Amino acid sequence: MAEQIKIAVVGDRDSVMLWGALGVQTVFADEPREIERAVHKLAREGAAIIYITEQAMVKIPEAVEKYKTVPFPAIIPIPNAEGSLGLGMKGIRDNIEKAIGADLLFEQEGNS
Repeated sequence: MAEQIKIAVVGDRDSVMLWGALGVQTVFADEPREIERAVHKLAREGAAIIYITEQAMVKIPEAVEKYKTVPFPAIIPIPNAEGSLGLGMKGIRDNIEKAIGADLLFEQEGNS
């Protein structure tokens, strides 16, 4: 039997509650200390992927930065129930720009 990848989601109750129905470990956290503790605990417990609401992620920038230099866990921002802050797309843009040295895919209109 193949080993299952541990996936978790962290954020406010309204935004992450339904993930539990999909079998994903959910952690309800709103305050910066709770969010940071949850992310570190999930990492220690072997979570390979931690989805975190963008609104929660902006409250713990140092913790998120720490995990950018290690292969696991992958911390992936998701919108909360109120919508997106655009952090997921910004992260993709930043990674592409870092990899190729230019913003070729997402050039803003009017920069021609």
